[in-house]
Amino acid sequence: MNAPVKVLLADDQALVRSGFRMLLDAEDDITVVGEAANGAEAVSRARVTRPDVVLMDIRMPELDGIKATRQIAGTRGLEAVRVLILTTYDTDDYVFEALEAGASGFLLKDAGPAELLHAVRVIAAGEALLAPRITRRLIAQFTAGRVAAQLAEDRLAVLTAREHEVLALVGQGLSNDEIGAALFLSPATARTHVSHAMVKLGARDRAQLVVVAYQTGLVTRRP
Repeated sequence: MNAPVKVLLADDQALVRSGFRMLLDAEDDITVVGEAANGAEAVSRARVTRPDVVLMDIRMPELDGIKATRQIAGTRGLEAVRVLILTTYDTDDYVFEALEAGASGFLLKDAGPAELLHAVRVIAAGEALLAPRITRRLIAQFTAGRVAAQLAEDRLAVLTAREHEVLALVGQGLSNDEIGAALFLSPATARTHVSHAMVKLGARDRAQLVVVAYQTGLVTRRP
């Protein structure tokens, strides 16, 4: 049996943390290893507990969730820690910055229990939680005007033609299975192309590939 997924809860509202803890600890394959009331505590406790997933609120005192995410992503020994950002979607203007900082995905604050459990498991498995209803619109909004044609050409020059195609599909939120079907490849081959693109582009995980796809104009905002 695999070891349970270790989760660190970071939210300045004690009731929110308590609710999440009760839900997560009730699962055989998930265990809560700590709680933090602000970003500074989240970074400190991540160093001690080495969680698989940090459930991170964006808006917290002392150190916000984005800065805390950046510190965790940049800390030696915490490379395997994945951050799942809690967002209110319509009011948070920091989603793109969170992805740049190293977040692996997003969860709506009003998500139901099943969504929360699914999100934790997906992030722990090394995937990105990039539901189009949350991520595509937001990333497109905050990357508007940031694309430089020459920069895009230079940055993507390291990719093969196939990796270029795969990156565009990752940017649209497609899974490895969906990418394989679109390009007539096996899921394993699609996964290999995704991995190669991550290495070549210096992307920490799949979520950062989505950022690159928007930054370089492979995926653009839909009208």
